[in-house]
Amino acid sequence: MAEPWEEDEGPVKKFMFVNRKAPYGTIYALESLEVVLISAAFDQDVSLVFTDDGVLQLKKGQTTDGIGMKNFSPTYRALEGYDIEKLYVDKESLDARGLTEDDLLVDVQVMGKAELADLMDEQDVVMSF
Repeated sequence: MAEPWEEDEGPVKKFMFVNRKAPYGTIYALESLEVVLISAAFDQDVSLVFTDDGVLQLKKGQTTDGIGMKNFSPTYRALEGYDIEKLYVDKESLDARGLTEDDLLVDVQVMGKAELADLMDEQDVVMSF
């Protein structure tokens, strides 16, 4: 039995973060990444979906010198260290932007829209950025 001063951490929830925006030009991509890291710190079951222009967040070889912003893309490689290993990419979005899985910084599972929709239905919380 837990002591009165020990808090019950409660049940683990499934959080899915859907990234739809290009990595730079808005705050959405960076804000999503920060919320993902916070959620993982609270030992929640975290997964990320990259769709639409969000697939560009994972593109290798990005430089931000010309726009005067810090390149946060390498942070995606650190997600595994936070036990965030469920990364999904929309196949149609990759195809529409002329990208393949080899163009991405991290290992992902490429899925069609129907598969992603089924996966979203299994989540407790879905947040779109």
